[in-house]
Amino acid sequence: MSTEVPAEDYDIVVFENKFPSLQQDLPEVIKKNYKFFKYGKAQGICEVVLFTSDHDGVMSEKPLSRYIKLVKVWGDRYQELGAKDFIDYVFIFENKGEEVGVTLHHPHGQIYAYPFIPPIIGQELDSSKEYLEKEGKCLFCKTLKEETEDGRRIIISNDSFTALVPFSASYTYEVHIYANKHLSSFNDFSQKEEIDLAAILKTILMKFDNLFGFIFPYIMSIHPTRSRKSSFN
Repeated sequence: MSTEVPAEDYDIVVFENKFPSLQQDLPEVIKKNYKFFKYGKAQGICEVVLFTSDHDGVMSEKPLSRYIKLVKVWGDRYQELGAKDFIDYVFIFENKGEEVGVTLHHPHGQIYAYPFIPPIIGQELDSSKEYLEKEGKCLFCKTLKEETEDGRRIIISNDSFTALVPFSASYTYEVHIYANKHLSSFNDFSQKEEIDLAAILKTILMKFDNLFGFIFPYIMSIHPTRSRKSSFN
């Protein structure tokens, strides 16, 4: 895969990050006689996803078809990267706006394929596993059930997904999107669910921009299950 955009006009393009935090091909770690410190190869894959060829484009103004294509690209990259034997977690995210430190203004996101579980994701997985073992239920499905019954923090819902402000929100205007049925990752998505996720993403971005009257900055991340096969999903 190249580190350059292949053409001036394209639909959605994925390429390797020029300045990756993780690299696929690395030399062996120089072995040290450390008894306390842990160390290893920074092996992994870092990719950039350009959402459109329109440099000054605003995603909230793009048609639903653009979002559907993007969700499909996310799913394709999740499957391909997650199938590699040295990858344990595929993390898809977007940082948007100067306010959150973005220097590239072209509509884009990133994908990091890690050889380990990132700490925050690990905490989520540990908590949900503990709840499943204790209560026999999925923590995320239970959370959605409780939020839906309460109703006060629900923003929008369609056949497949629900967007809400969580009871335990850590940030102002924090929004979570839950699948209405138990879905562990993009591998479980039907075509209908791809379309419904695209629709709810577009609606949320439009609502943010319309609420504030400007292009709203945000950090978005997708938290699927781990890529390696596990008895817990």
